[in-house]
Amino acid sequence: MGSTVLSLRIDGVLFDRLQDHAAKRGMSVQDYVVRTLIRDDFDERFQSAVDKTEKFYGHT
Repeated sequence: MGSTVLSLRIDGVLFDRLQDHAAKRGMSVQDYVVRTLIRDDFDERFQSAVDKTEKFYGHT
């Protein structure tokens, strides 16, 4: 698995908030944002699997 660079331009207030959240966890802003995106992606994939399972078994 490779990696790709993603550059973002974000509001200073948002960056400050992200920096505060990251500092509370002893992380860099970059690591915090990546971890948040990974968690969100997992949540979406998990919910999709649950929806497909419910549809398969006829639970809606």
